[in-house]
Amino acid sequence: MVGQLLDGRYRVQARIAAGGMATVYRAVDTRLDRVLALKVMHPSLAVDEAFVDRFIREAKSVARLSHPNVVGVFDQGTDGTYVYLAMEYVAGCTLRDVLRGRGALQPRAALDILEPILAALGAAHRAGLVHRDMKPENVLIGDDGRVKVADFGLVRAVDTHTTASTGSVLGTVSYLAPEQMEHGTADARVDVYACGVVLYEMLTGSKPHTGGSAAQILYSHLHDDITPPSELVPGLAPELDELVALATAREPQDRPQDAVALLSRSQSARARLTGEQLDLVPPQAKDVPAGGSDFEATDVIPRPAGVQLSLPAEGEAELNRTSRLEMPPPDAAPPAERTTRLRPAPAPAPRTDRLQRRRLLTVIAAVLLALGVGTGVWYINSGQFTTVPAVLDMPQAKAEQTLRDEGLRVKVVRGFSPNVQRGHVMATDPATGQRIRGTGTVTLTVSRGPDSVAVPDLAGTPVADAKRKLRDLGLVPGTETREFSDEVAKGSVISTDPAAGSKRRPDTAVGITISRGAPMDVPKVIGSAQADAEAALQQAGFRVKIADQPVFSPQDQGTVAQQSPGAGATLGKGDTVTLTLSKGPEMIAVPDVSGKNTADATQQLTALGFKVEVHKPLLFPQDSVDSQSVAPGDKAPKGSTITIKLKGAL
Repeated sequence: MVGQLLDGRYRVQARIAAGGMATVYRAVDTRLDRVLALKVMHPSLAVDEAFVDRFIREAKSVARLSHPNVVGVFDQGTDGTYVYLAMEYVAGCTLRDVLRGRGALQPRAALDILEPILAALGAAHRAGLVHRDMKPENVLIGDDGRVKVADFGLVRAVDTHTTASTGSVLGTVSYLAPEQMEHGTADARVDVYACGVVLYEMLTGSKPHTGGSAAQILYSHLHDDITPPSELVPGLAPELDELVALATAREPQDRPQDAVALLSRSQSARARLTGEQLDLVPPQAKDVPAGGSDFEATDVIPRPAGVQLSLPAEGEAELNRTSRLEMPPPDAAPPAERTTRLRPAPAPAPRTDRLQRRRLLTVIAAVLLALGVGTGVWYINSGQFTTVPAVLDMPQAKAEQTLRDEGLRVKVVRGFSPNVQRGHVMATDPATGQRIRGTGTVTLTVSRGPDSVAVPDLAGTPVADAKRKLRDLGLVPGTETREFSDEVAKGSVISTDPAAGSKRRPDTAVGITISRGAPMDVPKVIGSAQADAEAALQQAGFRVKIADQPVFSPQDQGTVAQQSPGAGATLGKGDTVTLTLSKGPEMIAVPDVSGKNTADATQQLTALGFKVEVHKPLLFPQDSVDSQSVAPGDKAPKGSTITIKLKGAL
């Protein structure tokens, strides 16, 4: 389908993955001019109404989910025999790529991947949906490190059966929960089970249930508990063993009820681990990035630019592929070793037959030799060469893909051009039409635009639009500062540094001064009731936030004890003022200071937060406390004044 325009809208650019039900292509939406992924059902399945219904159900189900860790679905349609979904395009790789390239992962990296998966599945579970096909192939890791769950092709409502009419189960054998195999039922806990298997695989680099056939693996799922990962990874924290065992319990009722509950257990387990336990390097790890366990998708496995998903490696394709599995009886034993019956060797052919056969083979060998020599001569002179395709003035990504589709390698350099749009190809080496070996390298010179750019006048432009205009010109949005302005609306640009009209080279950073709106003084609301304080601040143009914890204060309970910023501070319209409510004064038991000298009594009372007032008799005062205004043992508000009276000589 590469090069076709699907449904009059989607220009197919390249194939990026293939599975049991569909093929995924990178395409451009010519109507909205954006790159997306097209999932096109295999035409052989498009005649099956059940598969088409399942395909459309995926679009409707995922469209109901709005979550940053779920691959979004934009559109669904048909074009002749093609049934397709238009989905969010994620530039990166799959978790399967990560495991092939890295082997086992450090616990920190494994949890960094597991928790976004659980967040995505949790959103689905709370929406009443079950994924039913969780596996590393369906976890995408973007070049920016984002983790997304894809392929809701087997999604189903919670508490529905997963069996097809033939008594088979749809899913991937290595990640099926026991109840899916025995009873064909699937609720949120089958996804929990699959996530436990995926976590085990990330921690150890291998699957927990193995076998030479699907039947053996199914038998192991039904009858064997998963071995603790620490048996393969010495030193692995017991909390991770417990997390895997909890998620992969063979009885559904022993697992967390859904992905949200498992996410909570995962976060709790992580909180109990030390940095050393999180950064433990498993012996199965093939490659750990320099600097520890910081996980970046681009560190995992090198790949050509533009390739996002990989096909299963030979030997694991069938066990990792979503398929219809014929169910063995639940109590079936694993298949026994296959025996081979030895048969007697055939009697030797008569001598004349052998001579005729030898002559025939000689003729065939001579023909093949002649063909081989001719092919070799052709290959040496022409066959090993190809011509450089025309990619001038193409966008860089499209040019690179065009060359790679011809089997050529690509090297990119950059240069200035007043005529070629920034990001488009301005030259190739070798030039267009020249011969190059079929695996040779073509150097693309990509335009950086003119060698100097005038800083645009962005005054009054909303900051998001201003940044886009700078990037379109090849400039880089730089440091942002914020100032009050009576003339420029809040969130719009006041000025730039360098100023508008200044000439700068591409990739120069341009500072932006952003308006905070007109300056406004914060009114005093300390001592006001909460409702009155909120009304006064909102009427003045501010937003109000109430602090989580009230505090003791001289103010009455329920009134405002503190405000931040304080009264008289200058803010912009729409800025937030935080109010802390009062719990009332803190009551403190007053100690007995009778008989103590003035200094000791004052020190003891002030240490408890009281103020002290001393009354002396007019004649012959003694430095000894005779009485106190609050009786010993009684409580008084912290910060209140305690009066002590000294003894007199008479």
